[in-house]
Amino acid sequence: MFFAEVGLQRAWAVFAWTGLVASLGTWGLFVAGFLVSGGLKRVAVWYLGQMLVPAAGLLALVLAVFVAWRDPERRFLAAATALVGGSALLPLVMLLGLWTPRFPGGAIDDVHPHATVRLPLDGPVVVGWGGDTVAANYHAAHPDQRWAYDLLVEPAAHGSADLESYGCYGLPVLAPAAGTVAIAHDGEPDQDPSTFVPNPTAPAGNHVAIELDDTGTFLLIAHLAPESVAVEVGEHVDEGQLLGRCGNTGNTSEPHVHLHHQRRIPEVVGFGEGLPLFFRGHGGKPMPEGGITVDGESITLTGDRVQHQP
Repeated sequence: MFFAEVGLQRAWAVFAWTGLVASLGTWGLFVAGFLVSGGLKRVAVWYLGQMLVPAAGLLALVLAVFVAWRDPERRFLAAATALVGGSALLPLVMLLGLWTPRFPGGAIDDVHPHATVRLPLDGPVVVGWGGDTVAANYHAAHPDQRWAYDLLVEPAAHGSADLESYGCYGLPVLAPAAGTVAIAHDGEPDQDPSTFVPNPTAPAGNHVAIELDDTGTFLLIAHLAPESVAVEVGEHVDEGQLLGRCGNTGNTSEPHVHLHHQRRIPEVVGFGEGLPLFFRGHGGKPMPEGGITVDGESITLTGDRVQHQP
């Protein structure tokens, strides 16, 4: 009986240490992997860490509760295991969207190459989302879209189901820079702007990706209207050339133009290394900031107003 009791006590200790080591180990591997890697490796570590670290943390919490229940003498070990396990659930909070930090992929001045382009729309434009912070640009939380923009034309943000009532709908979308068309996707239908329905197979909707002449990196222009894409893969386009017309295709709540800059061809939207993107020739700051204020059902666009100046 004595030996059996000793064996059980050792088992509780092993359980607690297993949870503690598993949680600390995955935390350590996540942090180390993120710090020593770059590019797509860092992006992969970022996404995997948000799943594996919480899994180890949940295991640690379960084992900590079990040990504290069966062996009160090891309550301090159980408490340490629970503390580490609880901290390991933090990435799960991010994964569920309860907390949204900026992707920690380096300061804007340290990430190269930059691209400086013209606005893809003529006429007055409102920056719905844009900039280097999550507050001004929710895209900053996503590795491939850290410096993405959502550009709207007023009237906008009024919640109507009528696509024609949005100032951006149907406007010509122009090539922001010269380059070669790497992707030209069409055939997605417009979404009802009064009801958001995710499109998991084509989140960018109808879109064009351009391999830029100056940098060899890629510019993605998304949410174009159906049957409006005016370029083909392999075609060289000049700055200002028609790419298509603004629509409401893909994952979008109203007609707008989304564009972002990334290192590799955006064949898989959502997985890539975002790069800084600036605008010139509009009389404002190179990286205009967005802003949206929600008060009940009322939405106010507070982002920068910009306009291309030929």
